[in-house]
Amino acid sequence: MTFATLGLIEPLLRALETLGYQTPTPVQAQAIPAVLAGRDLMAAAQTGTGKTAGFAVPLLQLLTMEGPKVAANSARALILCPTRELAEQVHASVAEYAQNLPLTTYAVYGGVSINPQMMKLRKGVDILVATPGRLIDLFRQNALKLNQLQTLVLDEADRMLDLGFSEELANIYRMLPKKRQTLLFSATFSDEIRTLAGQMLNDPLSIEVSPRNVAANTVKQWIVPVDKKRKPELFVHLMRKGRWKQVLVFAKTRNGVDALVDKLQGLGINADGIHGDKPQATRQRALDRFKSSDVQILVATDVAARGLDIEDLPLVVNFDLPIVAEDYIHRIGRTGRAGNTGEAISLVCADEVNMLSAIEMLTRQTLARHMEQDFEPEHRVPDTDASGQVVKKPKKPKKPKASGGGGKRNLGKWVDSGEVAPSEPSIKPVRKVPVFNTGPRKKK
Repeated sequence: MTFATLGLIEPLLRALETLGYQTPTPVQAQAIPAVLAGRDLMAAAQTGTGKTAGFAVPLLQLLTMEGPKVAANSARALILCPTRELAEQVHASVAEYAQNLPLTTYAVYGGVSINPQMMKLRKGVDILVATPGRLIDLFRQNALKLNQLQTLVLDEADRMLDLGFSEELANIYRMLPKKRQTLLFSATFSDEIRTLAGQMLNDPLSIEVSPRNVAANTVKQWIVPVDKKRKPELFVHLMRKGRWKQVLVFAKTRNGVDALVDKLQGLGINADGIHGDKPQATRQRALDRFKSSDVQILVATDVAARGLDIEDLPLVVNFDLPIVAEDYIHRIGRTGRAGNTGEAISLVCADEVNMLSAIEMLTRQTLARHMEQDFEPEHRVPDTDASGQVVKKPKKPKKPKASGGGGKRNLGKWVDSGEVAPSEPSIKPVRKVPVFNTGPRKKK
């Protein structure tokens, strides 16, 4: 199968050839004909499957071949993304695909001044890439009208729900014309995503290009048990032992990112970090330096790393396990792409055993363990298995309490009396799904 056999027009074929695209990926082979036929679509496609081209290329063809010229302060197609970084990444790809077409594209997102964006939209734009919050701001200030909208794309819809955009999605739904094409892309088909699709899509074609919630088999995955306080030391040890050249590292919190970067820089290691507290320009500069290999180690939170797309990334390290198990799939999906092999290493302490168990149940595999010499943990990481069970060893008889010293119980975990008990993050049991009420809204 070739892109030509999918019915694409010559300007798009030339652009794809220039970009080195030769054969459609599975998601492209299924999505492109469906979008060209005007079908609503829900697709489960993980990072690195070519999903952006899967919706952007046929969308560009539809806009070129059909519909009136875009009006002032209007958009003919809207691509919603959960983060600024992903919006920029998607817009850059769309612009590349559209290089031979007479169409306009633009991206809007928060964290920067809204005034230049309002000015840019005055003449209208064929394809608008936007984050939910900034889109609503522009709409409420009458800088954007959506009555001419032909197609809505929800990219990484699962991430939008994870980030709490359910209310924004409900508001956007009320802003849209009823007659439109809607395309929903998500890494997984969770119950929340299926509910969202049922509310926003009309008789959609369902595409699932890879086993649900399963990481690519080109990624070698293993964990190293370690005490929490020794994680930085172990990371440096493994980096020097393995002579790592380029590594993407995930930390759970913004403070965790900063602390690890400071530690690495203090040892003379070329490292940088990105998280939500850093200005957009600073984050983009760090991303660009990592992509160009000017930075060896990039430490990031899950949200800040969205949109980071690097070819041939050899290694991903989970300095902390993610709170949400699905994020593990997103993280390690940045390596082992396009048939290349990759490696994903997780540094796991006893406090993270429940997160580890959730990941193994989601991926339906028990991750291999490697005990690093001289880093054996004092607080044992209990064994786990793919059924989601924590395998506990028989309890030892209780010893009489000694007066003074010793340790203390805290949140069901044993901590040394000299240590500060780790704070437990607040986790919502389920993601909130937007409620779409198309009737008149009650006045407060």
